[in-house]
Amino acid sequence: MKLTGPFIQILTMDKLPLRGKIADEQLEIVPNGGIAYQDGKIVEIGDFKLLQQKYPSATLDLLTENYVALPAMIDVHTHICWAGSRAKDYAMRLSGKSYLEIATAGGGIWDTVSKTRQCLLAELARLTAERANALYAQGIHTIEVKSGYGLSLAEELKMLEAIHLANEQTNADLIPTCLAAHIVPKDFAGNETDYLEMLASELLPEIKRRKLTNRVDVFVEKTAFSVDAATKYLLKAKDLGFDILLHGDQFTASSAGLARQVGALSIDHLEAADENEISILASGSTIPVALPGASLGLGDKFAPARKLLDAGTSLVIASDWNPGSAPMGDLLTQAAILGAAQKLSMAETWAALTCRAAAALNLHDRGILKNGYQADFIMFKTNDYSEILYRQGRLMVNG
Repeated sequence: MKLTGPFIQILTMDKLPLRGKIADEQLEIVPNGGIAYQDGKIVEIGDFKLLQQKYPSATLDLLTENYVALPAMIDVHTHICWAGSRAKDYAMRLSGKSYLEIATAGGGIWDTVSKTRQCLLAELARLTAERANALYAQGIHTIEVKSGYGLSLAEELKMLEAIHLANEQTNADLIPTCLAAHIVPKDFAGNETDYLEMLASELLPEIKRRKLTNRVDVFVEKTAFSVDAATKYLLKAKDLGFDILLHGDQFTASSAGLARQVGALSIDHLEAADENEISILASGSTIPVALPGASLGLGDKFAPARKLLDAGTSLVIASDWNPGSAPMGDLLTQAAILGAAQKLSMAETWAALTCRAAAALNLHDRGILKNGYQADFIMFKTNDYSEILYRQGRLMVNG
């Protein structure tokens, strides 16, 4: 057994609601605390001196300076498996070019698809692990990673295989998601219905056979897939036993009803969500995921996080790290900025990065520091947890 402490504060993130508003006063804070753990699992959290007495044979990891401990952060939406760069797209966007104009000029998602298809499996895995390691160093220990830059049977399988290989090359825990329904590929001879039928009948059963992921995503938007086509696809994926989720309401308010109808685990983006969409989400169980990195990358408005919480929904914050719309890849900074813009309490922001994020991935062993959960905690050198978000990403993780 190992005992780490004393921490000036331990934020356990325990006993918080999955949905609705959270006041800072609801946070469970253990002062002068210690964390006792064995075989990667927490045995007990409590007063450090009392834990020393209770577990006299424990190996001590004695802290001589003031640290705050929290559960390791969880990033539930990334696209870190890619090759190439879209810096030219960014420059064109800054000069006033539209998404369609950029795509016509050879940029956009298809540019990344072309470069990712050209990338060998081992190199794609290396690039993915490199980015995962960068997130891990920021205190993000669980990272969802989407496919979606292959857009063919063979290339989507390659991407998911690359994510599995990358998982062996990083200390982070990578959670793969199939986003083969990202856009209809330019080289596919058929319409959106034909493409999604091919994915449902050929790709998803093979993914299930190889045990490459249990999560399926689809991008619902005018430039991607319609609500009707996405509904049929997600229901087929659900019948196959996959957890289902969707990119929704990024540019057009149209997806909340779909999310509720199919029982999607999460709906991610929501920058365009209006009062009707928020009301629909409040009446269901789908978890809204805000992606402030995409808002910053595109110069677009933020998802209405405050309104979602006030309506009684859950809220998760993720980075959306990708080569096109969200190239920053700094989750804590993005969350702090969103919190300031949307007037989120610190408790709401931390819940969106930990316990509520775990729920969005259907994981029930992390995101909270409590007995029996993973001993997966991060440390900030500070006297008070409020300093972390106050510094807006400049106060770095120490362990």
